Amino acid sequence: MMILRHLLSILLLPVVVTIVVPRWLQHAELPLADSVHASASVALATQILGALFLVGGAALFLWCVVLFANVGKGTLAPWDPTRRLVAVGPYRFVRNPMISGVAGVLAGEALLLRSPRLAAWLALFIVINEVYFRLVEEPGLERRFGEEYRRYRALVPRWIPGSRNGVG
Repeated sequence: MMILRHLLSILLLPVVVTIVVPRWLQHAELPLADSVHASASVALATQILGALFLVGGAALFLWCVVLFANVGKGTLAPWDPTRRLVAVGPYRFVRNPMISGVAGVLAGEALLLRSPRLAAWLALFIVINEVYFRLVEEPGLERRFGEEYRRYRALVPRWIPGSRNGVG
């Protein structure tokens, strides 16, 4: 039953963000290679970098899903959240590595497909999450986990490892 809960949350959230929306955006877009002639070495470097972002982002995302299941005893979905605060693994360095993983997948797709539309979708995804985390997610975590979350938030930055005062 736990696997089904995780699959449902993954299908409804990250799959929509990283597959459904990009496919919809790409439907009418011509590849950048058709309009801009890049050297073969630049095109290859873009492909390699895109693949690294995509694989790295997917691996980070999956690691976080496993931590949510095993440590947090919940899923990534707001309707089935973790029951314990997850502050191990990549969560020791930033408070939102799962979103960073999804952003990595989107960056990889934008680079692999050389797509300005997907790059714009990545930027919008980041802005949406910044607003959501500040207005909804973090106040909810503070209500659920109280002082434990306040200490964690004070020590661990939001997005950028090593930034000060836990707000990065």
